[in-house]
Amino acid sequence: MSAIDWARVRADFPLLTREVHGKPLVYLDAANTGQKPAAVIEAVDDFYRRHNANVSRAVHTLGTEATEAYEGARAKLARFVNVRGDELVLCSGTTFAINLVAYSWALPRLKAGDAIVLTRMEHHANIVPWQLVAQRTGASIKVAELTDSGELDLDRLYALLTPEVKLLGVTHVSNVLGTVNPVREICREARRRGIVTVVDGSQAAPHRALDIAAIGCDFYAFTGHKMCGPTGTGALWARRELLDAMPPFLGGGEMIKEVRFDGTVFNEGPHKFEAGTPNIAGFVGLGAAVDYLAGIGMDAIEAREKALLAHATEALSAIDGVRILGRPREKAAVISFLVDGAHAHDLATLLDLEGIAVRSGHHCAHPLMQHYGVPATCRASFAFYNTHEEIDAFVAALVKVRRLLA
Repeated sequence: MSAIDWARVRADFPLLTREVHGKPLVYLDAANTGQKPAAVIEAVDDFYRRHNANVSRAVHTLGTEATEAYEGARAKLARFVNVRGDELVLCSGTTFAINLVAYSWALPRLKAGDAIVLTRMEHHANIVPWQLVAQRTGASIKVAELTDSGELDLDRLYALLTPEVKLLGVTHVSNVLGTVNPVREICREARRRGIVTVVDGSQAAPHRALDIAAIGCDFYAFTGHKMCGPTGTGALWARRELLDAMPPFLGGGEMIKEVRFDGTVFNEGPHKFEAGTPNIAGFVGLGAAVDYLAGIGMDAIEAREKALLAHATEALSAIDGVRILGRPREKAAVISFLVDGAHAHDLATLLDLEGIAVRSGHHCAHPLMQHYGVPATCRASFAFYNTHEEIDAFVAALVKVRRLLA
């Protein structure tokens, strides 16, 4: 296989040619949102210019084209993650997807005495919906803790999976630590105990080949805007028997077969969970993003990002006063770090003046910040379109900023 010309790949991303404060932009915030290649931007533009119509509602040419494009995006996504299209609910992203599971699967089933297990490293989107369910049902929440290296303590996790546990929520990849959790093994252990599993795949789908069928979970959620697609897109995969047994989450158009005042016949899943006009152009763009990622190859993307991560980790580790949170054995291209004597927000603000875009804050992971005893960190997260030269520029800027803050 011929080597990938990463410079040509980078040239596909118009925004990366920008300057910020008179400096070349170095965008190291892929975990927050991914940048968009021209192919995605053009697909959205073409839809609005030539095909714009609503889906599943009109027999005219534009309506047919829009429906085919929307359902075509569903089919592309399904192939991309190795699932059936009729088990894939298209939605606005992981947050909506997990709330769908919480309200449509968990709320009608859980009761006082039941328990939900979550991990210390979960994003708020995989914590708060379960807290709301627990408050309304009387169920309790148990927390799986971490090892010193920032990995899940699997022995302690499995010890928590007692008979009263009905659901386990676990992230595939931590958005703060980069920890890649062994979700296939975890889901196998949960299934042996009759526990339903919800996997947050937001940080996995953009960076590694996904085979959801092989993971063995019950629900898997992921977000389009992190994988080079438009914002407001994503999907929930669910086992067909679970989808069939779940009541609709939202009511309205498209999720019905027939409406009478004495009762409504609902559509089948996944369409019964897709009420109203969807983000059609967004999903056309997400379909183009899937084509783009597949054209490069997810294995090549993962290898590229591992090389960038290794470079950045080595360089940051050589700077006095820099502390990296988490040193898991298997890690995605995310580094959360602190600098002695500097607040994360001050650090990120000064880096921005050097053209370096990193995120600062709690990263929607308050419980994880509490675990480490810090209010916030800076986070540099890399994508395949980043370069080793950008890492060198980032490190040089960090050294400069550290001197200013000393």
